[in-house]
Amino acid sequence: MHIVVCIKQVPDSAQIRVHPVTNTIMRQGVPAIVNPYDLFSLEEALRLKDKFGGKVTVICMGPPQAEDALRKCVSFGADDAVLVTDRAFAGADTLATSYALAAAIRKLNSEQKVDMVFTGKQTIDGDTAQVGPGIAKRMGLQLLTYVSRIIETDLEAGTITVERRGEAGVQILKTALPCLITMLENTNEMRFASLPSMIHAAAYQVRKWNKDDAGIEDISKIGLKGSPTVVSRVFGPTPRSEKAEMMNVETSSLRDISLNLLQSIFTVHPTLEQDLVGKFSA
Repeated sequence: MHIVVCIKQVPDSAQIRVHPVTNTIMRQGVPAIVNPYDLFSLEEALRLKDKFGGKVTVICMGPPQAEDALRKCVSFGADDAVLVTDRAFAGADTLATSYALAAAIRKLNSEQKVDMVFTGKQTIDGDTAQVGPGIAKRMGLQLLTYVSRIIETDLEAGTITVERRGEAGVQILKTALPCLITMLENTNEMRFASLPSMIHAAAYQVRKWNKDDAGIEDISKIGLKGSPTVVSRVFGPTPRSEKAEMMNVETSSLRDISLNLLQSIFTVHPTLEQDLVGKFSA
């Protein structure tokens, strides 16, 4: 079994600032980390390898320094690491990124058949959740998004059964392999890297592919040329001017507290009471 996990090196969102003049993200001096959502996918892939054997390959499209993120994944247990890096990829949006990664995964598939592709739900710097589905569409893979648990994997039958969280509840889905899975956060806990694994990762030779190595057939579909998305402005949320209303609960009963709280809510939202009455009386 061959599993490919797509990861991304992102700036630590806890330390990101927005430039007051240009309204762009200031990345200087901000430490880079592996996208946290991708780690849930990596752990799930490693668990499948522990159970069935096989190989886990991590792949990342990014600048040369993204090699550190791939080494981190190797220290956790990934068997191979590929960095897709070329100045031609600069400025890529989700459409161009999915095109480049799909081409690179096809090349990995030509080396060894790929049974599953994992991605995180989204990245913390873009929050679009579009790259995973984009790769699946370009490669013709079965797509399973927002997966919270893998229930069963039958390699002989070539099927997988998962639990997926949707807006209306939980779904149990079964599909054929190969497939692409986007994992939800908090679905597992990333294992610790052992000292021998960290030493191995430090010396590991990450494979670096440029646009030709990755099998890019149309350079007009990568980088800025292949990116129709335009970000006109990035800004932080405006702080609220309203202050929290304090309520004295020491001398009040639970009933009085509840009534006062409801009255306060209905005062701020005058139509809410009528909407609730109409909803529950229907």
